[in-house]
Amino acid sequence: MIIDAMDLNYQELNRQIGCSPEPNIIIKHCNGQRYIANGQKEKDITIYGTPGNALGAYLCGGRITVYGNVQEATGDTMDNGTICIHGNAGDGTGYAMRGGKIFVRGNIGYRAGIHMKAYRDKSPVLVVGGSAGSFLGEYQAGGSIIVLGLDGDGRPPVANFCGTGMHGGKIYLRCRELPSLPPQIIAQEATKQDLYEIIPVLEEFCKEFDLDYGSLRRDHFFVLCPNSKSPYRQMYTPN
Repeated sequence: MIIDAMDLNYQELNRQIGCSPEPNIIIKHCNGQRYIANGQKEKDITIYGTPGNALGAYLCGGRITVYGNVQEATGDTMDNGTICIHGNAGDGTGYAMRGGKIFVRGNIGYRAGIHMKAYRDKSPVLVVGGSAGSFLGEYQAGGSIIVLGLDGDGRPPVANFCGTGMHGGKIYLRCRELPSLPPQIIAQEATKQDLYEIIPVLEEFCKEFDLDYGSLRRDHFFVLCPNSKSPYRQMYTPN
C-alpha cells in the first residue's frame, strides 16, 4: 500500500495506516505528521520525508524505516520492533523505551535514551552513527546506548551531562578520549567481552546503512556503567 501524505493531517494518515490490511506500507511526502505507527505490531512501514513528534511511540513490533530526518520523541516507550532513521533525530529519542531497537545514521538531540529500562528478556538498544546532545542516557536503568561518532575526529561524540543519574545498562562511546562525566558513572576501555555483547547489533547497523563493519569493530570504545555507590541505584532498586 502506498499513501501520499502531502495533504493529509496526522489523524487521517494514522487512520489509513491502522485500517490497512496490508503488512507493507509506503508513505510518501511525509511532512511533520505526528504519532505515525503508534502502538503498531506487525507492519513494515517505509517513510519518505520528515515524520513529526512521537514516531513509533509504544511500538509493539514490526519495522519503521525513514529516509529523512525525524522530530522529537521517536520510539517513546516502545516495547518491541525496529526503527531505522537514514538521517538525524530530534530530542528525546528512545525516551523510556523498554524493548526493541532504534538506529539513527546521523545525530540525535538532547535527552536521548533517558529512562531506558530492561526487563527479563527485553533489553532495548539505541545506536547513533553521529553524535548525541546533552543528557544522553539520563536516569538510564537498562539496555544499551551506542554512539559511534562516525563523522567526528575521535573526540567524545556526546555533549554535556552524559549518564546523569544512570543506575543500570551500558553506554558505549567510540572515541579516543572521555568527556566529563557525572559521579554516577564508571568509565573504562571496552574489553573484548564488552564488544562481543554488541557485535550483532553493530553488524545489523552497518548492514542497514552500508557501513564497513570490519573497520568499525577494530576501533577504540569506552564503556560507561553505573557506579555501584550511586544513590540513584538505591532509589530505584529494592535493597
